[in-house]
Amino acid sequence: MLQVNKPTSEINRDFAEADGSPSQTLTSYLDIVRRQFPTMVAIVSSCVILALLYLFTAAPQFTSTASMVIDTRKVQLFQQQSVLGDIAIDSATVETQVEILKSENISLAVIRDLHLTEDPEFIANGGGLFGAIMGTFVGFFSSGNAPSEFELTRKALQHLERSRIIKRVGLTYVMEIGYTSPDPAKAAKIANAIADAYIVDQLEAKYQATRRASVWLQDRIRELRTQASAAQKAVVDFKAANNIVDAGGRLMNEQQLAEVNSQLILAHAATAEAKARLDRMNEIVKQDIPDANITDALKNDTIVKLRGQYVDMASKESIWSTKYGRDHLAAVNLRTQMAEIRKNIQDELRRIQESYKSDYDIAMTREEAIKSSLANVVSESQLTNQAQVQLRELESNAQSYQAMYDNFLQRYMESVQQQSFPITEARVISAATTPLIKSSPKSLMILAAALLGGLMLSLGIAIARELIDKVFRTTVQVEEQLGANCLAILPTLRGPGLGPTLPGKLGRRKNNPQSDLLRYVVDNPLSRFSEAVRSLKVAVDLNSIVRENRVLAVTSTLPNEGKSTLSTNLAQLIAHGGARVILVDADLRNPSLSRALLMTDTQRGLVDVVAQQAQLQDVITVDPQTQLAILPAGTTSKLLHTNEILASKQMRDLVALLRSKYDYVVLDMPPMAPVVDVRVTSPFVDSYVFVVEWGKTKIDVVRHNLRNAPEIQDKLLGIVLNKADTRLLSRYESYHGRYYYQKYYARYGYVE
Repeated sequence: MLQVNKPTSEINRDFAEADGSPSQTLTSYLDIVRRQFPTMVAIVSSCVILALLYLFTAAPQFTSTASMVIDTRKVQLFQQQSVLGDIAIDSATVETQVEILKSENISLAVIRDLHLTEDPEFIANGGGLFGAIMGTFVGFFSSGNAPSEFELTRKALQHLERSRIIKRVGLTYVMEIGYTSPDPAKAAKIANAIADAYIVDQLEAKYQATRRASVWLQDRIRELRTQASAAQKAVVDFKAANNIVDAGGRLMNEQQLAEVNSQLILAHAATAEAKARLDRMNEIVKQDIPDANITDALKNDTIVKLRGQYVDMASKESIWSTKYGRDHLAAVNLRTQMAEIRKNIQDELRRIQESYKSDYDIAMTREEAIKSSLANVVSESQLTNQAQVQLRELESNAQSYQAMYDNFLQRYMESVQQQSFPITEARVISAATTPLIKSSPKSLMILAAALLGGLMLSLGIAIARELIDKVFRTTVQVEEQLGANCLAILPTLRGPGLGPTLPGKLGRRKNNPQSDLLRYVVDNPLSRFSEAVRSLKVAVDLNSIVRENRVLAVTSTLPNEGKSTLSTNLAQLIAHGGARVILVDADLRNPSLSRALLMTDTQRGLVDVVAQQAQLQDVITVDPQTQLAILPAGTTSKLLHTNEILASKQMRDLVALLRSKYDYVVLDMPPMAPVVDVRVTSPFVDSYVFVVEWGKTKIDVVRHNLRNAPEIQDKLLGIVLNKADTRLLSRYESYHGRYYYQKYYARYGYVE
């Protein structure tokens, strides 16, 4: 439904809100695509055409790839350890080898081996259409002298570096070497040549390093041999001077000290043992008859035998004494024999005692002798130890020089071995082969990139065009930017209705299209233009419920926006419907309406009535077909202050008179931007209809003029978008499109 216009404060607030950047939603982007669809299609098509042109003109390129690995395992067959030391193969080392592969030394070696300075591909400006154009351009400005060998080499080097691809495969020790060329066989050949040149360069580098190390080692070995010999001689001379003799890896003094000390320990043990036996024997001798355990310990057969006899006789004597008495002769004889046996046992024990004493004395003498020898050896050892400190230092120096000499000699032998068998850690695991499929240009990828790039470029250009398109094209724009209702969208008038007119009607001039435009609603009542004007009439009637809408003023921002055409057709439509309507040409600066309708600008009119130089009924002209009354502007050529005329009391009285005689008074006002005449008419105008040219009038201009005329905003009925291109309008608002009108209006005879 139609809404009453917002107050000035609300409109100003809407203007402020409209100044901010609106949130871009998916719907708004889809609307942009719909509005800019032909432009986007043209841009995408251009990108695809350029891609196809490139595919047709670009020379096919073939890429061949070889794989090389840096083997971390050492080859043990020919070499044990590097003379220069082992370097751990880590990520940084692999990246370093990649940079070595990219170095000029490798590239120059490939150029020399394959004679690339004689290959046209390497000394020309490139292939394809672009290369031919560049070759012609460079040849045109060149001096004509043949390039030198250095220039050819640098040119070939630049081409080789542009066409090669060297990279590490992930985090592995594998490196890929690729080369791109129009010739597939040449691509494989150069890729393999780069790998071979790298391996040869590594072998040569190791050989040279090993050779330099060998020369240095020879000098160092001679020096170390001399130093080791001098150190050994110093050790021998010192031993001779200090009477130091080695025996079994030990010094003689040390060995003697250890032996004497061992003998002393044994002698001391033997002395203690002999003394213990002697002491025990002394205790046994004090006994009359030794115990059986003692005799067994002595292990003397004589004592054992005598003791056995003594025990038997004692037993017999005890029996006989008990049986025959103690004084019996047999008992006495037995006791006599027993005494003899005791005497014999004591003699044998004393003999053993003397033997033990002799052993003890010998052990004591031997121990004392060994102690004396030990004291002598210790004294000699103390004298030797003082010289041994210096001897150890001399031996340590001699051993150090000898170890260094042996180590350097071993390294020298390894270096000689490595010169004979140089080995590198890099090896080719996959040689480059002749490719069967071109690597570039990739048709599908290029077309997809062109399509995607075209879509992105077209979308960017579409958004840019939307941002710089600061004109009114939709009713939503009118409502958001101006805070007013869009009453109607009038299409641009085309078609057979603008042909030659018939005589006898007001303002109908043959071969004058302007006069046909002013009567378009009468001549084409079922057209879209007429229907839009009817919607404006309905808005006027509905707004009359809120306030009186009998005096209508039609204005615009700039000239030539179609305000006069709209005001005339609106008046014609209302009059043709049976209402009493008068059309007043109030554009005193440029009375184009009077010239178009009455075919003259010298006839008396509004100015004369306001100046009271003519009567109203004398200057009014009536259209016989629609009964529309027309009040022309009159003679305005010499007027300087037209705003004073429109603001005068006579003008207000005239409008009040017209309000009493007619149902509707339609005023064709001048535009607001060039003149201020419209602003002075607000006291006697009920509503203003503001005409904006579709797709041409700038939003900022309209907003500026409405902001500076609050009295017009308060009485603004709404906005009418004029001269809309219906073919383009369908992209902005689908319900205003040609499809809607042609599908539904054509069935009822509506015409364009």
